[in-house]
Amino acid sequence: MKDGLLLLGAATPRVHLADPAANAREIADAVREAADAGVRVLALPELALTGYSCGDLFLTDTLVAAAREALLTLARETAQAPLLFFVGVPLQYGGRLYNCAAAVSGGRVLGVVPKTAIPNYAEFYEARHFAPAPAGIGTIALGGENVPFGTRLLFSCREMPSLVAAAEICEDLWIPAPPSVGHAVAGATVIVNLSASSETVGKEEYRRMLVASQSGRLLCAYVYADCGAGESTTDLVFAGHRLIGEGGTIAAEDAPFSPRRLTTATVDLAHLTADRRRMTTFGPAGADAFVVPFSLPLAETPLTRPVDAHPFLPPEGAARADRCRRILALQCAGLAQRLTAAHADGAVVAVSGGLDSCLALLVAARTAAQLGWESTRVTAVTLPCFGTTRRTKSNAEILSRELGADFSTIDIAEAVSVHFRDIALDPSDRSVTYENAQARERTQIAMDLANKKNALVVGTGDLSELALGWATFNGDHMSNYGVNAGIPKTLVRHVVAYCADEAQAEGRPALAAVLRDILATPVSPELLPAKDGEIAQKTEDLVGPYELHDFFLYRFLRWGETPEKLRRMARAAFAGVYDDEVIERWLRVFLRRFFAQQFKRSCLPDGPKIGTVGLSPRGDWRMPSDAAAAAWLEGLR
Repeated sequence: MKDGLLLLGAATPRVHLADPAANAREIADAVREAADAGVRVLALPELALTGYSCGDLFLTDTLVAAAREALLTLARETAQAPLLFFVGVPLQYGGRLYNCAAAVSGGRVLGVVPKTAIPNYAEFYEARHFAPAPAGIGTIALGGENVPFGTRLLFSCREMPSLVAAAEICEDLWIPAPPSVGHAVAGATVIVNLSASSETVGKEEYRRMLVASQSGRLLCAYVYADCGAGESTTDLVFAGHRLIGEGGTIAAEDAPFSPRRLTTATVDLAHLTADRRRMTTFGPAGADAFVVPFSLPLAETPLTRPVDAHPFLPPEGAARADRCRRILALQCAGLAQRLTAAHADGAVVAVSGGLDSCLALLVAARTAAQLGWESTRVTAVTLPCFGTTRRTKSNAEILSRELGADFSTIDIAEAVSVHFRDIALDPSDRSVTYENAQARERTQIAMDLANKKNALVVGTGDLSELALGWATFNGDHMSNYGVNAGIPKTLVRHVVAYCADEAQAEGRPALAAVLRDILATPVSPELLPAKDGEIAQKTEDLVGPYELHDFFLYRFLRWGETPEKLRRMARAAFAGVYDDEVIERWLRVFLRRFFAQQFKRSCLPDGPKIGTVGLSPRGDWRMPSDAAAAAWLEGLR
């Protein structure tokens, strides 16, 4: 429950048809099994205390009274189980019979939610036995208490405010306006569905789609528990399909006819509530819900699913290739529109032989082809200086020529040396001024070349560099259009690798070879003199591993995770790769740099948004440049 994490469960105990006492024992065992596994909210099937397929036995006083007594027995027998569970039971209220979900915790029935949509078509004839839920909130006497009764009940955990549970029953999910919509806008983050959905060919897929899409639309966790073994098979088969949806995905599932009776998944309620805060169209908070408080002991929730160490990357294989294709299409579409709108005659890319400028040049070349331009309308210029190595200079030239760009080399060492004399900087002073003067000279030449050719300068900086401020202000920080601004470093590598594979498949081995050598080159700004002809300044030695920073960046921007949670998730994701000390060190660097470098992001050039996370000051991320990181750094103590 700490860090917003919660273990949810759906269980399908074996049914003893029309025997509530036996069912109560089966359900109690399932509840205890779930509690032992750490489950804190559990859904059980529709009419689990009697069985769904009792038919006209529901019209008998004996079955209804036995079910009521079994519910109270079940509550007492599970009093020590530290969880909230919902169980299906027929209950009489106001002279009519209702198909209900009873919420139970701490030995008490906390509330009763009647079914809204009563199906009476095809194989379903529930209207023969049950009334649809009445309007409003009433009370029903159970075990000497007056218990809330109605569809608009929310069960709110005192110890974990983000845990607010609500219930709907089977058909309620399948109708045009499910009750769960109202529950969610009123604040429910966990929806349980107590179901008795008969199995037919093709229904499994549709049910899965419903659960996933409902959890996505409502930004909630959705727990679906279907009945199974023991139900009558006179005309129907019930298969115990259980699903747990979270924010549009299926977090866990036991397919129909699974021999297990319990399905569990850890969900992140903090992520869901963060999305609700961000999405202003989610809906106004409902005012007519009745909140029922309950208590659970606080404990650390186990992680039942692996934490993705590379959240920006799709899975290997066809999915990754397709993602790279789409990214390139977005980049090219953005650049093509900007070039057309500016009435530009070409594009200029300062090519270093490194990864980011490589991708920028690939995008510029593809865009030129889409616009029907000659490839030479893309100008590729390499600007060697004190730290440039033979390898990167050679790769810049080979890449440019293979793409058919108008290529030139302009050595800036003399110009920068003159500038050092102008500002009275000793060349042996290897300070930030020494480095930034080179970056700014390169940008000045690229901009002036673009003016000369009526072209636009295509920016090379990526999303990871923007987050860390790893760019020279008014140097490589500036361009006319930043095609890489929405792509993190870990993803840049895969897009370039995709282009290498594509070149190989198209019979362009020289292009494929240079792209692969660029991928194998250490990431560096090359602003300090080389050592023995090799790169002396490696970026990841200075600011830390990009895979860690991209992990922090995604979770910090996407969900606003606390530093403590970032640390915990990173430890899980990178176990065996980085030790705790290394993770904490670079997390502190990330937080300090992210806050301190906002002033560079506040005046970024335009560039296309690529994924769900972006840093454009005009769109995704608006932050004052003088914000302090103290509260975040304090959280790591």
